[in-house]
Amino acid sequence: MAPETASAWLRLIRAEALGNAAALRLVGHFGSAQAAVDANPAAWLRAGVERGSPPPGADDPQVQADLAWLAGAGNRHLVHWNHPAYPERLRGIVNPPLALFVVGDPGLLAQPQLAIVGSRAATPQGLDNARAFAAELARRGLIVTSGLALGIDGAAHQGALDGGGATLAICGTGLDRVYPARHKALAHALVERGGALVSELAPGAGARREHFPRRNRIIAGLSLGVLVVEASRESGSLITARLAAEQGREVFAIPGSIHNPLTKGCHRLIREGAKLVESVDDVLLELAPQLTAWLHSQPTSPPPGERPATSEPAGLDAQSARLLSLLSDAPVGIDDLVAASGLPVELVNILLTQLELLGRVAGHAGGYQRREV
Repeated sequence: MAPETASAWLRLIRAEALGNAAALRLVGHFGSAQAAVDANPAAWLRAGVERGSPPPGADDPQVQADLAWLAGAGNRHLVHWNHPAYPERLRGIVNPPLALFVVGDPGLLAQPQLAIVGSRAATPQGLDNARAFAAELARRGLIVTSGLALGIDGAAHQGALDGGGATLAICGTGLDRVYPARHKALAHALVERGGALVSELAPGAGARREHFPRRNRIIAGLSLGVLVVEASRESGSLITARLAAEQGREVFAIPGSIHNPLTKGCHRLIREGAKLVESVDDVLLELAPQLTAWLHSQPTSPPPGERPATSEPAGLDAQSARLLSLLSDAPVGIDDLVAASGLPVELVNILLTQLELLGRVAGHAGGYQRREV
């Protein structure tokens, strides 16, 4: 992003008391952030926004500090409303963020993902469940999203890394710091292994109580669904689940002992309509239509020299059929399937999950093999 473009968006972000909704109204009216910050108060009023004080200038110390932070490393990004990497799933939520600060790969924002959230004071069993579910979801090709908090969040991020996948940490502070500090090594590891740290808060923003509900709406908005592993009746994870339900996302919950206070929130969610989950397949079966829609939306082309198939197995799209044709009775590894199909690894993982749920392939330690139907 050109520095002058970043500067205009940062001036809107730093404008006192403007807010996301008003800033987006201005950008929509004027066509760009630069035109919005250059417009006079009368023009803002015609756009439906009363300007109490002008946005900070391009030479404002905070704006300059933000620009310096963005330029401080090649993996720091400002993904604003008009940026091609701004995720479509966020555009439709109530009060969508004007922009997201990202450390890591911004391309992950649009990938299919499941949020895993729960108690900060989790039980050993809850931590094990979070790690195990995250690891398997990552192996199946989904991004695991959480809030980098202690307890279930941290276990989910670590599980995704254990499963060889990427994970998104949505933060309630500016990305110039890691909160909680105990997760500094985890935050660095998830970026180094292909994930990302994400926040709508500018550098310098600390850990304030009101920041975390804002973070939770982004966790819910980015994801296809939210899995609550452990939660008390007063847990902040229930806020994330409620926001997910309001945004039309799937809500999942793992049940537990009636004597464990950290399962009370999960049982309440299940009574209110959340899907009871015992395995990763329970999640994937519910998400299958959304995963299929996402796969069909991805532009793909056959590898060089390969002709399109003239016919496809019944009930399968061209991508799934191509992958199925590469399988036989002997297990074939993921890397070999990626190389032979010419498809991205995340697509191959999700296609294999779909085919496995359909009973067309079987997974083994050495890879996947075809099942005749």
